[in-house]
Amino acid sequence: MDAALVTIVVVVVVALIFDYINGFHDAANSIATVVSTRVLSPGQAVVWAAFFNFIAAFFFGTAVAKTVGQGMVDLNIVTYGVILAGLTGAIVWNLITWYFGLPTSSSHALFGGYAGAAVAKAGFSAIIVAGWTKTLIFIVVAPLIGLSVGLLLMTTIFWMCRNTTPKRVDKWFRRMQVTSAAGFSLMHGAHDAQKTMGIITGALVTGKYLDSFVVPFWVVIAAHAAIGLGTLTGGWRIIKTMGAKITKLQPVGGFAAETGAAVAIYTATALGVGISTTHTITGAIIGVGATRRLSAVRWGVARQIVWAWILTIPASAFIGAISFYILHYFGPAL
Repeated sequence: MDAALVTIVVVVVVALIFDYINGFHDAANSIATVVSTRVLSPGQAVVWAAFFNFIAAFFFGTAVAKTVGQGMVDLNIVTYGVILAGLTGAIVWNLITWYFGLPTSSSHALFGGYAGAAVAKAGFSAIIVAGWTKTLIFIVVAPLIGLSVGLLLMTTIFWMCRNTTPKRVDKWFRRMQVTSAAGFSLMHGAHDAQKTMGIITGALVTGKYLDSFVVPFWVVIAAHAAIGLGTLTGGWRIIKTMGAKITKLQPVGGFAAETGAAVAIYTATALGVGISTTHTITGAIIGVGATRRLSAVRWGVARQIVWAWILTIPASAFIGAISFYILHYFGPAL
């Protein structure tokens, strides 16, 4: 096996490791609400979420993968070293925030790490500004969409069920929340797995293994399998934050949060915009909590989460840049 082939295999493996950690880190997005409401046990929830993370491979396109792979960083300056350093920046930041139980965006960690490594290689001219515009806008817009849809849906449910006993409402929405959890997990897999597809396909184009940026089917399957396996293992520290520390949820609230976030993510996926599923579901949970009263939301916890969101891109970019310099020092050919 020649050196070039070994290198591309290493890049693909590291990208799938990131995808696995993405699923592990973001498992809270898919299961925190359904676990905190006790509709499913933790074991049942991770299996349910992982299954829908994987089968999303067969239902959605690759628009987000194309945005990530060729729309954010100039492919002419991308080397294996840039890709490996970018993935390292994302992986390290994800592990740091997992340790502290903070639900940050794996997507933004990947964008930041990739951009930081590219800038370390070629300066800021490596960044495609147009590709970053939507992403930066949606850092603010995604949680607001989730909050607004969650708030609206919860208010509508309250109005529709105003003459129904709480016991009956709880019974209905325990069943419906299983469906909403499946829908959110499907969209989480459809959206987040595409980021890794974009990175792997970009690496294959860089190595001349592909003539154009077309995502191979084996890359689609591998990315969805990796994120599904990551979800199956579950990042329990973050699940605790999402499911209990932000606000107390009942099955009806869990249904509203999951459904609202799934709608927002579906819209972004269809438009090819790389948004944060974490930001979206967190915003939806806050919106649902605020329908009871503003004090039902633990704003101190929410403030810590927002600060982590703000730091994610610059922190992962810094780690990505340092990783590139280290890789370049030990392996100049990268």
